[in-house]
Amino acid sequence: MVVKSKIKLLTKKYKTMKTLAIILVALISTINISFAQKGSIKGTVTDKETSDPVNSAKIVLLKEKLYITKAYTDKQGNFELKSVDPGTYSLKVEHNNYKSIVKNNVIVNANKTTTVNLSIKCITIEVLEAEEEIVLRDECKAKEYRAVGTKKYSKTAACIAGGTFSSSYDAYQVPFNTESYDVINENMFKDVMHNPLSTFSIDVDRAAYANVRRFLNNNQKPIKDAVRIEEMINYFEYSYPQPTNGHPFSVTMEMGECPWDKNHQLALIGLQGEDISTEKIPAGNLVFLIDVSGSMGSPNKLPLLKQAFKILVENLRPEDRVAIVVYAGAAGCVLESTPGTQKTKIIEALDRLQSGGSTAGGAGIKLAYKIAKENFIKDGNNRVILATDGDFNIGASSNAEMVRLIEEKRDDGVFLSILGFGMGNYKDSKMEQISNAGNGNYAYIDNILEAKKVFGKELWGTLYTIAKDVKIQIEFNPSKIKAYRLIGYENRLLNKEDFNDDKKDAGEIGSGHSVTALYEIILADSEEEVNDVDPLEYQKASLVKSNNLMTVKLRYKKPDEDISNLIVERIKEGDMKSSKLSDNFKFASAVAEFGMLLRDSEHKAGSTYSHVLALAKESKGSDADGYKSEFIKLVETAELMAK
Repeated sequence: MVVKSKIKLLTKKYKTMKTLAIILVALISTINISFAQKGSIKGTVTDKETSDPVNSAKIVLLKEKLYITKAYTDKQGNFELKSVDPGTYSLKVEHNNYKSIVKNNVIVNANKTTTVNLSIKCITIEVLEAEEEIVLRDECKAKEYRAVGTKKYSKTAACIAGGTFSSSYDAYQVPFNTESYDVINENMFKDVMHNPLSTFSIDVDRAAYANVRRFLNNNQKPIKDAVRIEEMINYFEYSYPQPTNGHPFSVTMEMGECPWDKNHQLALIGLQGEDISTEKIPAGNLVFLIDVSGSMGSPNKLPLLKQAFKILVENLRPEDRVAIVVYAGAAGCVLESTPGTQKTKIIEALDRLQSGGSTAGGAGIKLAYKIAKENFIKDGNNRVILATDGDFNIGASSNAEMVRLIEEKRDDGVFLSILGFGMGNYKDSKMEQISNAGNGNYAYIDNILEAKKVFGKELWGTLYTIAKDVKIQIEFNPSKIKAYRLIGYENRLLNKEDFNDDKKDAGEIGSGHSVTALYEIILADSEEEVNDVDPLEYQKASLVKSNNLMTVKLRYKKPDEDISNLIVERIKEGDMKSSKLSDNFKFASAVAEFGMLLRDSEHKAGSTYSHVLALAKESKGSDADGYKSEFIKLVETAELMAK
């Protein structure tokens, strides 16, 4: 009985195990069947025009317009979508440089691979007026196209922009900071006995202030060499009088106690350009020269650039004309010279621009000047407006090459404006040197409000020059002044002989522009020692009796002339000193003091942020546009960051 019972138990256990095994086999079979019922899609994406493979195209799988999955093409243009349920789908192909397409009714069967080969068409940009011979290289297709003096030469955007585009601008983000700035060695005190002359070119550029603002608004301390104090001072308007003496600008001078060093004096020299009414500004022949290379893809570059230029376009008059040249791997004209009445056509051309590829800045500049000369307006306002991050990397690209190129072009009667955009790879040093070498000005656009300021409020100051090659030379009287220091303008210093040399290039003043220069001065009766030069063995200096503090001389040329005009002002001590200093003097000195703090200048003496704030608040005046109030906020930001 015991044996029978054990047999029954074993039999029952065996049947249970057999049942479990059957169930397990069934489950495995079901899983295998499930996997076996999946299908896949593979294929190749090629260029419709050349049949070359398209790299980095995004393939999106859709079912009844709902996203299922995605894949990207490799360098051979191949893609594969695995483990797709049987059914009918749509495939959408996307690429920054091509028109998107949708392939419907793609059928996937179980255990099978569906092959779908797709071709896509590049976005077309028409090239007008190619140079005598230009090579348009499309690097994603590894092909070159040549144009020899042709009209209406058409190729694709990839060809014009000159390089591979990814499906996202993120591919062009700079992995580390490569911004570049020229080294600024601050001006030192010079003793008047050995260095009686101070000579420099005026500077109406405002780029440094907007760039410093960008740093502070991003909670970063500005790079020391990004702080050019004269550009910060000249960012603001001052209430200097309009010219009345037949010259295109007035001259204002003032002197008082130096705010950051009570033992020194501070002298202000202010120039105010004539504010010419819009109807009296000559007709404009403008060429927009726009960088559409891959580095321009981020939102604060090409997209912001387009918005900036649209503000300019809205302010065009019927007599003004605009052409658009783009450059990346090569240069091409995407809009022939078009009258200001056709604003929609100009804006549509701007909207079509996309970024990608390398940066042939030299080729772009040559083509832009060529088109400007072909549409030259005699006695008109002929100007190239270059907009870029300055990251030129093919062709003429070094600072020296670019400067020489601009120097060759500046005698053509075509002026230059440079607009800087972006961060991370921004090449301030290159653009400052280019603008200094040509008859130009330079602004940095960090936001849409700055674009409105440059191309709205200050449009004709930015675009119309009333005096070129403006130089200043000051002779200090050693019996009254022991030493002086020019604040800023380090990159604008000239040799004393350059002042009378009309071949020497200098700065330009636009309609309504003001220019301010500050000198920190040590008076002759001061006990402070500044001369560290050994006495001369072969000559002795003798003083001429005079009650003058200094002689201020200015040279300038009219925009269409090559011979300079001379202005001479001899200044007595009483002529500049006043019992009450003007708001111009106090606000300009506040900005200078702020710049010295940001640079950690060895000349900052007793400078503090709280002193800058007090001086700026006291002297900001009506401030209708709010720029001075914004300055005060930036000082407060910098003060908090310094704690």
